[in-house]
Amino acid sequence: MPADDRDKNAAPPLPEPLRVPVADSHTHLDMQSGTVEEALAKAASVGVTTVVQVGCDLKGSRWAADTAAAYDSVHATVALHPNEAPRIVLGDPDGWSRQGAREPGGDAALDEALAEIDRLAALPQVKGVGETGLDHFRTGEEGKEAQERSFRAHIEIAKRHGKTLVIHDRDAHADVLRVLKEEGAPERTVFHCYSGDAEMAQICARAGYYMSFAGNVTFKNAQNLRDALAVAPLELVLVETDAPFLTPVPYRGRPNAPYLVPVTVRAMAAVRGIDEDALATALGANTARAFGY
Repeated sequence: MPADDRDKNAAPPLPEPLRVPVADSHTHLDMQSGTVEEALAKAASVGVTTVVQVGCDLKGSRWAADTAAAYDSVHATVALHPNEAPRIVLGDPDGWSRQGAREPGGDAALDEALAEIDRLAALPQVKGVGETGLDHFRTGEEGKEAQERSFRAHIEIAKRHGKTLVIHDRDAHADVLRVLKEEGAPERTVFHCYSGDAEMAQICARAGYYMSFAGNVTFKNAQNLRDALAVAPLELVLVETDAPFLTPVPYRGRPNAPYLVPVTVRAMAAVRGIDEDALATALGANTARAFGY
């Protein structure tokens, strides 16, 4: 019986290394098994030489900043995830939040949390503010006001510190684009795990927003993502894992990690109809430009 069938939780094998190094533009090392050193070494062995470690709450954002300060190949972003803001306001201790709060926090608690994100965003190793944005899949009507208020605050923080804005957009395309237009997007804005279609990709391109594609671009039911990738300007395209989530085919359902970026890069090159090395060269340059490192 193949190893794949014996253990669906086993780490996928190392892919063939890329000849041109790239960056994983969005990962969560704090949610993955093993040490940071192991993850970075494994990634570097296949040509993934830089990672952007993304914060989703206060604890994770502090961890991201500390980790980026300790490792030259790690850059940090800090934020309250879109689903975190309503939980802070409503006092829900479950889900993304790891603060252990048991009492309703209210607007003052959200303001306090945003002040800490603001402090972290000023650090030199922190290159971005995110993942922030809107999530209409997990957050219901009762949380939308807090979510949008948090999103607007993150946009302001990113602009004031000159940092990249990293967008989480789930089932909220029109509202995310509306808020960005109303507030005025930062100079550098990245749609993490791009989830729109080709028409939205053209809107993002006109605005100069980067579009980062994850392992789900390889999924059978994700033709909309491949269509978007096909029309997105090459200079605005990034690659990411969003690890430990969204492991690319043929390892879907197993643990994801930065070392699997080459699998997605090769799938993206096939969609674009360009050479793997040419795509990797663009991805490496684009990520450095997008995050200003």
